[in-house]
Amino acid sequence: MNALFKVESIVIETERLILRKWELRDLDDFYEYASVPGVGEMAGWEHHKTKEETLNVLKNFIEEDKTFAIVYKENNKVIGSIGVEFYSSTDKLAEFNNYFGRELGFVLSKDYWNKGLMTEAIKALVDYLFNKLNYDFLLCGYFDKNIQSKKVQEKCGFKPYRKLTFNTRFNTKEEGVLNLLLNPEKDIKLIFTNTKTLIYEK
Repeated sequence: MNALFKVESIVIETERLILRKWELRDLDDFYEYASVPGVGEMAGWEHHKTKEETLNVLKNFIEEDKTFAIVYKENNKVIGSIGVEFYSSTDKLAEFNNYFGRELGFVLSKDYWNKGLMTEAIKALVDYLFNKLNYDFLLCGYFDKNIQSKKVQEKCGFKPYRKLTFNTRFNTKEEGVLNLLLNPEKDIKLIFTNTKTLIYEK
């Protein structure tokens, strides 16, 4: 089942990063990385063409309150985001009916790739969701072409779960993998359904 989640006053700090709620003052930083071709496309959305488009997305982030802004301490810039999203197709993923979790989605400014920053952020968020909010599982996906995202998820302990075709926000389809991470502090017994797409190895 999809667990309850709101960012609200949550602040997660790591050695180099701060994860916090989005604010309107983050608009310029957000547009700076969201307008770069190839950044959003790796996550399933088109790069932003105007600052007005970015503002609309930012307002949505604030209203829905399920996405963290990733702040780089060194320069106090927002350099990316991590969303604690509802996972879809709950009817097809019946193995989670008795457990609580969410799906993570993330994006990082191209200027900060290959520095281990997203791995650092996700590990800190996973620790919070498992050890503070007591989630049972987390899902996270990537497109086959997005090798960087694949490697980040592997470093964070996610395992291949299902081979899927993802529908992107710009009406294309991308082949990819949905990964699964179980809370290691819990004795979770999953009975897998819909085995046609299943690739999980216990």
